[in-house]
Amino acid sequence: MKNLKKVLWATSILGLFICGFFAYTIYNAIFSPNTAFENDKAYVFIPSNASIGEVVEQLGPLLKDISTFQSVAERKAYVNNIKGGKYAINKGMNNNDIVNTLRSRNLPVKVSFNNQESLPALAGRISKQIEADSLNLLNVLNDKNFLSSNGFDDDTKLSMYLPNTYEFFWNTNAEKFRERMKKEYDRFWNKQRIAKADALNLSQTEVISLAAIVQKETVKVDERPRVAGVYLNRIRQGILLQADPTVIYAIKRETGNYDTIIKRVLYKDLEMDSPYNTYKYSGIPPGPITMPDISSINAVLNAEKHDYLFFVANVSNFGYHMFAKTLAQHNRNKAQYIRWLNQQNINR
Repeated sequence: MKNLKKVLWATSILGLFICGFFAYTIYNAIFSPNTAFENDKAYVFIPSNASIGEVVEQLGPLLKDISTFQSVAERKAYVNNIKGGKYAINKGMNNNDIVNTLRSRNLPVKVSFNNQESLPALAGRISKQIEADSLNLLNVLNDKNFLSSNGFDDDTKLSMYLPNTYEFFWNTNAEKFRERMKKEYDRFWNKQRIAKADALNLSQTEVISLAAIVQKETVKVDERPRVAGVYLNRIRQGILLQADPTVIYAIKRETGNYDTIIKRVLYKDLEMDSPYNTYKYSGIPPGPITMPDISSINAVLNAEKHDYLFFVANVSNFGYHMFAKTLAQHNRNKAQYIRWLNQQNINR
């Protein structure tokens, strides 16, 4: 009888020990720190529709024990509810915190683009910042049904994209990116800006197309309203815009090589038969030659009122221009620029 009691006590104690051991093991698996990096944070990018294997592959180098993470992920049903996105893993996090983070704390990313001259260039730039790949982006951005239903065509499709920095979730797809850009475009064109465009007798896309020329003509934001005023004066008087950047764009569009660097427009270039060649065709080109900054668009809408009809680069104050009201005055200003080009051996 005594031996039986001893056996029962020993069995009970062993059972308690085993239960305690398992409880301790489970507690450690869930609540003990499980990060293996020294920085304050590490970021993971989980693809949309990722499997637990793909998640584990990303987290593997960041964790001390990937198997305990997998166990906790299974217990918390994360393996069946994986969500794509960018997530921050803090140093010292336990598996419970890591799983909770991956389930609900998708972080936004900053997405920026500048003055792209083509949709392929835009798609390439955006694909480096969100999950959507460049080919899918390009197909969506070029969708003819979307373009026509929103008042755009092959010439004006660049107009919808306003260079800036925006917040997106990393797992944004191509359609969502396009949808957001259309909303930003509509938000930009408020009643006040539409009224200013109407007062100039220009459509929204015409304003952007003219702003794109202004953008290319001067890098100086404070000079853009004056440059815009020159082109508006020429339009009112029925004078050809004769903007060199439009000729350069026409060459790029014809060759399909938007990386071409042209520092000097030659007389033979002015003969190119393209609706973008403002030396041959009157008025504003059929579409923008780049995606203009908001400052350039506002420069057109708030153009400086003056009598200037001409301008040329000022080689004594680089970045700025010399303005003229008459052709004779302009030719004198132009002579100093031509001399400078020749001195620099800039032939193309």
